[in-house]
Amino acid sequence: MEEGKVRVLSQAVASQIAAGEVVNRPASVVKELVENAVDAGADNIQIIITDAGRTMIQVIDNGCGMIPADARLAFERHATSKIRQSDDLYSLTTFGFRGEALPSIAAVAEVELRTRTADSDTGVSIIIKGSELEKEEPCVCPAGSCFTVRNLFYNVPARRKFLKSNQTEFGHILAEVERVALAHPEVAIELTHQGEQILSLPASAVKQRIINLFGRKMNQALLPVEVQTSVVEVSGFCSNLDNVKGKGAKQFFFVNGRFMRHPYFHKAVLSAFENLVPDGDQPSYFLFLTVPADTIDVNIHPTKTEIKFQDEQVIWKILMAAVKETVGKYEEMPTIDFDTADMPDIPIYDPSRPVVQPKVDINTSFNPFSGSRSESRLNRSNNENWSKLYGDVIDHKISEGAIPYTPAPETLIQPEEQPLRPFQFAERFILVESDQGLMIVDQHRAHVRVLFERFLADAKNHNAASQGLLFPEMFQLSQVDAVAFAELKPRFSALGFDISDMGRGAIAVQGVPSGMEGQDYERLITDMIADLRINPTHQEDVQLESMALAMARKAAIPSGRRLSDNEMQELLRSLKACSMPSRTPDAKPVYVIRSVQEISKLLD
Repeated sequence: MEEGKVRVLSQAVASQIAAGEVVNRPASVVKELVENAVDAGADNIQIIITDAGRTMIQVIDNGCGMIPADARLAFERHATSKIRQSDDLYSLTTFGFRGEALPSIAAVAEVELRTRTADSDTGVSIIIKGSELEKEEPCVCPAGSCFTVRNLFYNVPARRKFLKSNQTEFGHILAEVERVALAHPEVAIELTHQGEQILSLPASAVKQRIINLFGRKMNQALLPVEVQTSVVEVSGFCSNLDNVKGKGAKQFFFVNGRFMRHPYFHKAVLSAFENLVPDGDQPSYFLFLTVPADTIDVNIHPTKTEIKFQDEQVIWKILMAAVKETVGKYEEMPTIDFDTADMPDIPIYDPSRPVVQPKVDINTSFNPFSGSRSESRLNRSNNENWSKLYGDVIDHKISEGAIPYTPAPETLIQPEEQPLRPFQFAERFILVESDQGLMIVDQHRAHVRVLFERFLADAKNHNAASQGLLFPEMFQLSQVDAVAFAELKPRFSALGFDISDMGRGAIAVQGVPSGMEGQDYERLITDMIADLRINPTHQEDVQLESMALAMARKAAIPSGRRLSDNEMQELLRSLKACSMPSRTPDAKPVYVIRSVQEISKLLD
């Protein structure tokens, strides 16, 4: 009989394959073990991490513990205490239910479990390595469970090789702990990394837990949200209008005590803030939804963060109305008093009176180059041919991330040109004539490109000038941002920041790059960190480009600012000297050109 090609995989190989869905990094192990501790009824959980989880992850809880038979069976695939039959999937009140977490962890690590129930005199110690039971014996231990996971991915070297830096991996661990801590503020949680206590969260109310995690400033930034209907109960907090952020807003949804991601409900919250906050800014929110267990399906993905709702559209409307009511109630605008008895006379408009333009001071920090470099750049730009340089808008191939900086080609130097005659339109666009027609330049985007190249060139040439602050500004980073800041600190220094790490997430800004004076430094730094958390990368050049772009966006002249002729000319000359003047670093067009023929057609 011919031997077939189909084989049944061994239990060890099958477990390693299954582990790929459940355990993809140390943070996944922490998530599963901490959630199991909460399911076990623990009100105190200790998490001890070494080398961002590569070397050791230990989770100690004071939950119900396990008898020896259950402790051994818990490492078998599809063994669980959470459900008994398929109908139980529609009445879940626990984090876990698949019975995959422990066997998946044991398949790719060395695991030791020490556990005891409260009514037992002794507990049991079990050691499993690569799904193989190595030792099981009685032991003396406190009531509850202690899981110790060592040498994660020791038998899957490819997976271990692709782990990121310790700062990045520990940042993911912090994010997972944050979610469980917010979902269950009644549970005290401690987190230690490399022997240093990172978090110490006592049992508390929801708002206090938020403050303990993200800083005292959240106390004044949060507005309570509360609504009860037959479909859903919504509680929690959203930020007020003064504390919206462009990047790095804290946004959490929970349903029945479980963290979830839900873009559709996220849009409901944003809709409540529509027309109330600047474009691009978003509120922070911590919203807890309670619905009947049989109206949701959590059995969609192994991470259990994607959840289907039976009444999504109804909940969307309730959620938006609840947040909008909160914002309207607590952010009520003062009424306008039209009593004009004591008001000064308003002069009558006289068309014969000459119009006096307000004087606009030229921002000395506007010049993107300083000292001799400024003079050389301007001399070069004066010799360039404007029409030739901007005659064609080249379709540049934009690579992922920011566009790398390269010096402007010297071959573009041309004979002396005529002075530019720019005109500002709608306090946003600069119009200037060229041989190809009318050029329309977005003043904000043009300045972003100029500043981006200046900041990046200074950082790469190690000559970024730092402007010391008379009084250092101190503020508190969240623990996740503090971990990311530790990795990015050399890049901040290269860009011209002088920042001291005061420990436990506190930093002091003592100096800032030249040209960034007067900014909101806390928001700037947190936005720079948030950009790299949203789009993580470990390439130093790409990190510098991302951070330089964030700085340029903050410091660039805004739309709506009136510019003098000298300022417009200076901006256009500086733009000409850029390596890629037609696009912003994030690939948005800086200008367009309309030919005489195109304009004539509009008037036909």
